[in-house]
Amino acid sequence: MKEARSAVHAPPREEWQAAQRLVQAEWAAQGAWGPPLELPLGELPLRTPVALPADAPVRQALRVMSEQRVGSVLVLGPQGELQGIFTRHDVLERVALPGSDPQQPLATVMTQPVHALTTSDTVHDAAVLMSRHRIRHVPVLQGGRVVSVVSERDVFALHHLSVRHVGHTIAAAQSLPDFQHAAAQIRQYARHLMAQGVQARSLTALIVRLNDQLTQRMIEHTLAEHGLDPREMAWLALGSEGRGEQTLATDQDNALIFAVPDGGDPEHARQRWLGWARRVNEWLDACGYPLCKGGIMAGQAACCLTLEEWRQRFARWIDSGGPQELLRASVFFDLRALAGREDWAEALRAEVLARTQASPRFIRQLAAAHLEHRVPLAWWGGVRTRHEGGGRWIDLKLQGTALLVEAARVLALAHGVAATGTPERLRAAGRARRVPEAEVDGWVAAFDYLQTLRLVQQLRADTPGHPNRLDVRRLNALELRMLKAALAAIRGLQQRLQLDYLR
Repeated sequence: MKEARSAVHAPPREEWQAAQRLVQAEWAAQGAWGPPLELPLGELPLRTPVALPADAPVRQALRVMSEQRVGSVLVLGPQGELQGIFTRHDVLERVALPGSDPQQPLATVMTQPVHALTTSDTVHDAAVLMSRHRIRHVPVLQGGRVVSVVSERDVFALHHLSVRHVGHTIAAAQSLPDFQHAAAQIRQYARHLMAQGVQARSLTALIVRLNDQLTQRMIEHTLAEHGLDPREMAWLALGSEGRGEQTLATDQDNALIFAVPDGGDPEHARQRWLGWARRVNEWLDACGYPLCKGGIMAGQAACCLTLEEWRQRFARWIDSGGPQELLRASVFFDLRALAGREDWAEALRAEVLARTQASPRFIRQLAAAHLEHRVPLAWWGGVRTRHEGGGRWIDLKLQGTALLVEAARVLALAHGVAATGTPERLRAAGRARRVPEAEVDGWVAAFDYLQTLRLVQQLRADTPGHPNRLDVRRLNALELRMLKAALAAIRGLQQRLQLDYLR
């Protein structure tokens, strides 16, 4: 990239993090919350792991599990290194059902590799690992040796709610009221984690994962009711869900790829899939994920296409779309398969990236559309706000995070970056363009800080109807200074795009 007219010197990372913690702490002070989930695992009370050597017989492991009343034992190598784990599931699948010799060593029936963390990882890291792999215990390592085990009970003393509990509620859902209950639990759990000090990026990733699980379960349940085959479709998450950046106030952005049976009528097949997709959209709406006002939903004919139709649509956007049309279509370039044929989505995304890289006109048009939305930062450094009802308001999404999302998308499509997440796109494009690392850090830190402000606003009880609107008078001196720094970082990024693509 060419040098921007005014280099942006972002505050140090520690100052960004301090400001995020302050914002969260001020909100959390409204209630009583448990110990912070950002606590390193090494600071938790040590719990002696139940472990046996790899050459110990299975019979011994079964006796130890019974005596200790545990569901698993760790399997250690000759130097005390973690080699595997032997669980009740392994007893059933690898010993009881096959009729295996109970005298055989644990090494022959253990599960490996083991999902483990280190003493420097946080309680939240353990929460995410447990959620992702649906496990209840995580070994804690120091210098490659097991020093403790952290359990789900250790991690989630958040009233009666845990990520596993939410996951079980989702998995058991059979009716719309069940899904509504699960969606409410997701929001309640996110509130707890926010108050615990979990950083915005980690929190949005967990929100997305749980929302994914809810949508996937809903798709699975309704597909069966409609007699449809999941191997003949791909449900696409778009926009913030496609990027893995959903906050608590988010509407639907989704689409569908469907297959036409050999010799079948595409329009007849489309109507069949549309009927099912509309039901999913309606159920998601009832669960608190509003229908997209722009109609970008799988239950709309324009978003329910065959793979070849999607290829043609992207080709038209890239080869001949105008700036405003591209801006409206931009969320489609954040596509991610949520259910069904993931290979279709991956093939489509690879084709799109190859085409955008080879189309300077497209990148210029997309950059031009983005640069019509400028940062609300006055030349003297003040924040331009809207005065209304005695407040001084800024929209943290439209005037903040959305600008970074759009800029990151331009750079990703210009450089063939496969990632859809905004921080990942910014870092990959920054490396490709040899932007100073400190400046890229400033872009990413600005995004994370603005996301933190958004999440806090969405959790406030006094901002109904305006989930992303902030009265800057709420901010203390540090918070206001960091807001200005975030907007200045966006302005520097926009200057780079202006110089690179519109001169």
